[in-house]
Amino acid sequence: MSRARARESFAIGSVRVRPGSARELELPVTRLVTGADVTLPVRVLHGREDGPTVWINAATHGDELVGVEVVRRVLASLSPRTLRGTLIAVPVVNVLGAMTADRYLPDRRDLNRSFPGSPRGSLAARIAHLMMTEVVAKCSVGIDLHTGSDRRTNLPQVRADLDDPRTRQLAEAFGAPVMLHAKLRDGSLRHAAGQVGATVLLYEGGEAWRFDEWAITAGVDGVRRVLAALGMVDAEPGSDDAPPTAGVECRESSWVRARHTGFLHLDVALGQEVAEGERLGHLSNSFGRTLRVVRARRPGIVVGRTEAPLVNSGDALVHVATPA
Repeated sequence: MSRARARESFAIGSVRVRPGSARELELPVTRLVTGADVTLPVRVLHGREDGPTVWINAATHGDELVGVEVVRRVLASLSPRTLRGTLIAVPVVNVLGAMTADRYLPDRRDLNRSFPGSPRGSLAARIAHLMMTEVVAKCSVGIDLHTGSDRRTNLPQVRADLDDPRTRQLAEAFGAPVMLHAKLRDGSLRHAAGQVGATVLLYEGGEAWRFDEWAITAGVDGVRRVLAALGMVDAEPGSDDAPPTAGVECRESSWVRARHTGFLHLDVALGQEVAEGERLGHLSNSFGRTLRVVRARRPGIVVGRTEAPLVNSGDALVHVATPA
């Protein structure tokens, strides 16, 4: 009887990862003025058995840290000895932004508008190119982890192309409370990865520069469910890996914006259903006199809200998504 052929080792950067093992490595990005190297941290779990190659990444925006903890907990729950396929984890993509608690890179570029990048372009373009060539190009599926930005917090949600059957299947498997059909943005990781054939889910949950436990838990459970749906891990009955009820599908969403400058008092919570015209809160002056009532412009689910107490006219206050 012939023996089953062993999997080949997995090549990434300058190393090769043997089947049934894990390896941490650093991909060179740039060098600081002090001479210290800046590198992209990567951990590879290369299973003993065949299966898909998947990546998970976080902190493409340097201040969005919920995903960093999601990646850590997912990795802690997995073993390359039992994993089928290969998982590439990049917990911090925007390393320089994370070091300074900044959404952007030092040149003020948005890394998530710089893909697919270039090996000789700006710093953002070089990081994007490195991510595309060393990670995305080796994978068939990716999960891009984000949080709210600019003092906003988001309900756990998956943003994806729900018209693509494969993407929709994985979005449903993730099991976030809301699935939002989201248009692709030029320069984003999701758009660039889709252009080279990868299926990508973008997870949003929590607030920037916070470890919101409810958003972390939803992210970890969702990633694990996707890995189970792909056959990379076994889903045990009754566990968080088991497929949940699919999230509410939404096709449209918009922000209610401030129509006055003042102190904001919101009366709605994330996940709350609201009717068109319903009171969401109000704006007051420093003495408490009501200046303007904030009302919903559409029926739907509150999927995001600002946490800023003082807002200017035109600022985004409440993000409402309408179920399909």
